[in-house]
Amino acid sequence: MNNSGSRPKIKIPKKKTEWIFDIIGYTAYIASIIFLISVWNSLPDEVPAHYNALGEVDRWGKKYELLILPIVSGFLLLMLQIFEKFPEIHNYPSRFNETNAAQFYLVSRQMMNMMKNISLLVFALILLKSVSIALNWSTGSGALFLPLLLIGVALPIIISLLRQRKIK
Repeated sequence: MNNSGSRPKIKIPKKKTEWIFDIIGYTAYIASIIFLISVWNSLPDEVPAHYNALGEVDRWGKKYELLILPIVSGFLLLMLQIFEKFPEIHNYPSRFNETNAAQFYLVSRQMMNMMKNISLLVFALILLKSVSIALNWSTGSGALFLPLLLIGVALPIIISLLRQRKIK
């Protein structure tokens, strides 16, 4: 039953944790846009546009490049929201069947929810850091940013895989 066209469509209400993640992610996204609008006229013509693995600025670009961050965030939000809404289109192991479909759907949907909101949070933090450096409020994002980013992205996947392993 690996064909997504033959999978059951099951309506599973959002869990409290998903609502909490949504509030955090959407708040970070909206706040980052408001923040960018509020400081736009204060920004210099050149702002940090890329960082190396140590969190140091290794390329400067025009301030309009900062608009890429909320645009990409919005695209990710839209796409991951669609994937979250339709868990029947996700990939599942061969033991997937109608009796365990709801469990698999919930775990997969929760992973999409975490990925969506972590992505929104990360892009908001990158925007905040880039503006802070451009306005001389801080000097860099530090060497911990990349490892924390990788953990933040990998953790929902690992958690979901471990939870899926428990489904019979």
